[in-house]
Amino acid sequence: MTKKLAEIIPLNNVPLIHCITNDITLETLANTILYLGGKPIMSSDVREFADLFKTTDALLLNMGRLTVNHEASLREASHFAVISHKPVVVDLVGYGMTDQRRKLGDELINHQPTIVKGNISEMRRLVGLPTIAKGIDGDVSDQSDFALQELNHALKELCKRYPKTVFVATGRRDIVVQGERSALLCNGVAALDRFVGTGDMLGAIMATLIGAGAAAWEASSIAISYLNIAGEIADNQTYGLENFRQEMLNQISLLQKQSGWSKNIHSSTFN
Repeated sequence: MTKKLAEIIPLNNVPLIHCITNDITLETLANTILYLGGKPIMSSDVREFADLFKTTDALLLNMGRLTVNHEASLREASHFAVISHKPVVVDLVGYGMTDQRRKLGDELINHQPTIVKGNISEMRRLVGLPTIAKGIDGDVSDQSDFALQELNHALKELCKRYPKTVFVATGRRDIVVQGERSALLCNGVAALDRFVGTGDMLGAIMATLIGAGAAAWEASSIAISYLNIAGEIADNQTYGLENFRQEMLNQISLLQKQSGWSKNIHSSTFN
């Protein structure tokens, strides 16, 4: 991965990333893209899509805070992405929590996006595995060794239907699956789960990397490690969650300047 890192981060160009996301984390995502070296455009107005898709480099579709208008924007943008062959990251926020989110998520995935991500519990719902998670947060019971093995196997089965898509499940340990290959990434700190938007930020980093030309597997793996290691540094330098949140965003801009940051990546494989 080190060679790929040198080719991807810092960015060699300035990709324009179209984000259709929730209004809770909209500013955080825009800043995340800017801090990494990209340019965000946060338009959900379907009247603009025909023109926007002529100039953007990647698309982020985030299902958070679902409304009638937000759902319509996600569907329309997904359609435009198919027509224009635009790389797409789909963030399955709250997948399976309601029937509406399940149906929408399934429709977006059927368009064969570049990357599909969600937390461990959301991805368990996607593949039909049981979970006791409530709301949009993952549950600790879904993150045992057995549960991760189970999810890894189920995602590989799903990849048979979507061979070009990378599936990502995030938690205390993160799973990346494409086709028959998979990786288990082991960086991060507990505080990353204790402020709103870290999962959304990850989707924005993934979209920025594929918009800059990175392949889906590398973009997924590097984005996860980059976010988690930035969190580790922020955790060591701060006291209290609000200070952590601010320093976390700060490290998104600073970590790319440290040539040796990738030496801190911890990964494993499934037995």
